[in-house]
Amino acid sequence: MTIHLGRRPLRSRAAAILVTGACIVALSATGVSAAQAADRVTYTDAVPSWANSANDEGAAAADTSVEGELYLPLRDAAGAQRLAISASTPGMRGYRHTLSPRQWIDRYSPTTRTFNRVVSYLKSQGLTITGTPESRQYVVFRGTADQVDAIFATDLHSYNYADRDLLAPSVAPSLPTDVGSLVSGVSVDQARMLTKPDSIKQGDLGANHPQARSLATAAPVVPTECSNYIGEHMVSVPEAYGKTSVPTYNCGYTPSQLRSAYGLSSLNRSGLTGRGQTVAIIDAYASPTIVQDVNTYSDSLHEPRLNLATYRQIVPSTYYDEELCQEPSGWQGEQTLDVEAVHGIAPQAKILYVGGFNCGGGLDLAMSTILDNKLANIVSNSYGDVGEAVPADVIAGEQNLHIQAAGEGIGLYFSSGDNGDEVASLGYASPDFPASSPYVTAVGGTSLGIDKRGKIAFETGWGDAADKIVADGSGNLTYSSPLPGDLFAGGAGGGTSAVNAQPAYQRGIVPNGLAQGHRVSPDVAALADPYTGFLIGIRPIVDDATGATGAYENETYGGTSLASPLTAAQMALVQQLTHATVGFANPTLYGLYRVLPRTFRDVTPPNPPVAVAYSSKTSGTSYLMTFNEDTSLTTSRGYDNVTGLGGISFNLLHLVGLGRH
Repeated sequence: MTIHLGRRPLRSRAAAILVTGACIVALSATGVSAAQAADRVTYTDAVPSWANSANDEGAAAADTSVEGELYLPLRDAAGAQRLAISASTPGMRGYRHTLSPRQWIDRYSPTTRTFNRVVSYLKSQGLTITGTPESRQYVVFRGTADQVDAIFATDLHSYNYADRDLLAPSVAPSLPTDVGSLVSGVSVDQARMLTKPDSIKQGDLGANHPQARSLATAAPVVPTECSNYIGEHMVSVPEAYGKTSVPTYNCGYTPSQLRSAYGLSSLNRSGLTGRGQTVAIIDAYASPTIVQDVNTYSDSLHEPRLNLATYRQIVPSTYYDEELCQEPSGWQGEQTLDVEAVHGIAPQAKILYVGGFNCGGGLDLAMSTILDNKLANIVSNSYGDVGEAVPADVIAGEQNLHIQAAGEGIGLYFSSGDNGDEVASLGYASPDFPASSPYVTAVGGTSLGIDKRGKIAFETGWGDAADKIVADGSGNLTYSSPLPGDLFAGGAGGGTSAVNAQPAYQRGIVPNGLAQGHRVSPDVAALADPYTGFLIGIRPIVDDATGATGAYENETYGGTSLASPLTAAQMALVQQLTHATVGFANPTLYGLYRVLPRTFRDVTPPNPPVAVAYSSKTSGTSYLMTFNEDTSLTTSRGYDNVTGLGGISFNLLHLVGLGRH
């Protein structure tokens, strides 16, 4: 498998400095002479694509606090990649011959001497080191914009991108050759601060969506009462898809309903509860009431409580970049959703929560805390960047962590995103990173109808098209636009990577028309639609400065942030069932699909289309929500770029013996 790291060789970089007149002019503008430039290594791939003149808002304030990260190359990158694939692929000679963290670090990580040299240089320049992993693969640091400009011979500017003001270098950063020759990548931009939870709270459309605000009404034209199961409540609507009566949206499925729908109830009763397994969860910051919230929630639903044996957390004492990262309150619902989803599917599995001190380098350090000590072999990550619009240096450095995980027999699960193909944000179609990495399992999303008996009534791709229901001059109800409506209310991310070649495990399964020689995500899928969403219990943070929380309440959430922990919990059950560690799951999942595709629930377009009625409690606006309308991404028979291979089917898995190869 070929990974395009997007970096020019060091000799090419140095040569470019010497022969490019424009580069000399730019360096002179930042106080670095042409003679000095010849003694520096320049990192052209450290400039994000959005740092261009069209978005430029001028030089950054000199005293702005900036996070940076330096990535160091693996000593044997090709060997580490070979290990990651051979250890994860059934039938290969090295299958399941993984390394301990210490063995992996000793074999592939940068040497202690190299790492210390880089750290010492940063300290000598007055920068503050905020994190260093045991694997020595990167250094996280902080300094002022003025310091960064001087040390990296660049000029940080503010750019308006994705409705945010973010800092990035207007000139490719560089380092003195004696240090730069030891560094494979530089990150001194704020692209990582766009990393966000991939969760959607039900009702966000009515409360926050700009189009929804402009269409708000005083009272709903179609009063809707949420349903505990599909079809519990029906309402009359203007004719849609041959019907004038449709179900109402979901109140929020409970853990027992999901266990029933996924075929886990009888297995749970027979002892398949995740006992003996540990699922790690990574998010930014930490909820101050997580255990209390989960136990109040569990008590109300007659579910097992968390205790010291089933839950622990490693969280930062200091937070950074709260405003840029959407505040601790913006991540609290994510952590709560993740923990309650894992606990609901695998109630006796141990849960380890590791929080980052921000949504950038802090998440890397949280990941390394797990990998460098192998604290779990299943890790759920419910966050992602906006497409792959982060510098190539960052993508390469991040994927080294994914390679380390696979080489140690650790499976990383990443949510595929909630904004469909990202055209609205980027202007072009793109999957989200890190889900687009070939060394992680990307989890897409479905809309799921569970009936009164706890069985699946329908399952299709998550992509919600909202059409406002209005009354005309005669009081007759109609739709504001032709069905299914022109308001996109969220959908699973996915698509074809622009930076990663097609991995061997996808060949022959992912249609060539989708792949075109590149990695396609997602790989599998689970419930993600907030209008057929999951019930959580939370005491929301009401003051980010103090961490004060409000009264306990129930909320309904969705997003691929729900799908990822649901899938991670299911893999914990698979490992308990088979008495084996799956590790990086994709080669096994695709290999199983080749010989027994019915191990997965194929998620296909419904015929006729499926829709529910929803009226926002905040705006009063009534909508018909049509499912399986995920921007340019589409579901189909077999593999598709909304749900991947489909959902994991436990009706067959207990007979297959996954992992006993």
